[in-house]
Amino acid sequence: MRQMRRTGRFFAFVRQQDWRIWFGVVVTIIWMTGGIWFVTNAVRSNPEQGVSLGIIGSFLEGAFAPLAFLWLVLGLFIQQSELARNTVALQRTLEQSEKQTQAIAATEMNARQETFFKIAENVNKQLGGISGMLLMSGLGPNGSGQYSREQMDDLFHTASNGDYTIFARQFLTADFLEEGGLGELLYGTEIRHRHTHNFCRTFERLVSLAEGCDVDGIITDTLKQTAFGLLYRRMMDNQPEFSAQAAEET
Repeated sequence: MRQMRRTGRFFAFVRQQDWRIWFGVVVTIIWMTGGIWFVTNAVRSNPEQGVSLGIIGSFLEGAFAPLAFLWLVLGLFIQQSELARNTVALQRTLEQSEKQTQAIAATEMNARQETFFKIAENVNKQLGGISGMLLMSGLGPNGSGQYSREQMDDLFHTASNGDYTIFARQFLTADFLEEGGLGELLYGTEIRHRHTHNFCRTFERLVSLAEGCDVDGIITDTLKQTAFGLLYRRMMDNQPEFSAQAAEET
């Protein structure tokens, strides 16, 4: 059993070696065997002829010179093959590194997106509060009175349950002709102007945060098409000249 294992290991070792090495070994053995045979026959045919060290050195030099050249050439080919294999291995390593880099980048991007959505939840709550205060100031009991105290309480109750865009939708669907138009409702008083400015600044910061974790622009485009995004666009479209100058100074 042990003998079979040793034999199997030997053949496995043989298969792992480069065929050029075995070619060189076989040629060397044949060459040296032929040299020994030649010297033996030469000595037997002329037993009385003396053999000096000079003759032996010349013979060995001539005999081993082809073998040295053979192993030099084989060594060059083997080295070239090793370099080629190393190049392939290096290329595979680079490909794996590139894949790992892409995986790390994707993981980082996913983490940034998860962080954005967590932050966006709080920001949407903040935008809902600002738009609610703006609606209260313009159309509530303290404004034109289009919405009663009970109606405003219902809207705030709906917003507290997670529907933060309820106030923004009111701005997008209601008729403000009696209040002098949407521009007057958003910028007509100092407090309305302040609420509108805070809303725009908060929404712009949210969009900027979305752009930092949105490769294809899907999140940013979706954000701009929400009720908050549409209200922001109307705020910018109805922004009076003095309000624009104040925003730039701020």
